[in-house]
Amino acid sequence: MSNPLQIVVCAGIVPDPLQTLEPTTGATGPGIKNELVLPAVLDPWAACALYEAAALAAKNPGSKLWLVALGPKAKLQQVMMTVAQKVAFELVPVDGPIGGFPDAHATAAALASAIESIAGLDRAKLLLFGGWESASRGAGVTLQLIGERLGIADQFFGVDQIAQIGSGEDGSFEVLERVEGGKHQVSACLGAPAVLGWATGNLPEPRNNPQIGMANMRTIMPALQKAPTAKLDANSLQYISVSLPKQQRETRVEKNMTPEEIAAELAAWIGKDS
Repeated sequence: MSNPLQIVVCAGIVPDPLQTLEPTTGATGPGIKNELVLPAVLDPWAACALYEAAALAAKNPGSKLWLVALGPKAKLQQVMMTVAQKVAFELVPVDGPIGGFPDAHATAAALASAIESIAGLDRAKLLLFGGWESASRGAGVTLQLIGERLGIADQFFGVDQIAQIGSGEDGSFEVLERVEGGKHQVSACLGAPAVLGWATGNLPEPRNNPQIGMANMRTIMPALQKAPTAKLDANSLQYISVSLPKQQRETRVEKNMTPEEIAAELAAWIGKDS
């Protein structure tokens, strides 16, 4: 793809997965115990999308890259101190709650509004990147909902690779999407606009570059100060309770059971506590 692109990466921040995360129910609904004091990181799925976007922008001179991130401003600033050293981008922050419980529709509405507010964004050249899944919200539909709100019909999920078709002058590209059995589905897209929900991709995490970090921070800090606040409505979504998964191990050796009998017993065991 040799045409200048405008790439928007949607990303959330999540508690560091190396920490112990304990769900709890408070006055405002379910959440993570001591969430505000836990160290945060960029969502790992979205991080892969960001690195792929940066590599794609580098191959297409004149391209622009924005990172649209939703989270508390203090946490965003903490995370950006590290992420800003990886690749060059322009931050579009939204001040809102972190965690895995906000409704996907409300999250998509806030992020779509932030994208629409980007000055000079040409939707005809827009590639919307994000994580196929999320370590936080994990609904698997947020990126799709953003694309629908922006009127983007071409959407691909579980993406591991994109590559230009032919000379790439027309902007068309080939997409490899994960499917069952460790295989990929190969699709062709005529070009932007398109939504791509990334799996892990093929690129390693870029090394820290202090020069890139300093250049990014010149725009990140003013953007954080002006970040709009988003209130994520529950949209009638209610949680009866939240708790850690039960730790239970029952071992039994069976040699003569058929696959159907094993499946039936597993289904009965899973459903006995529901």
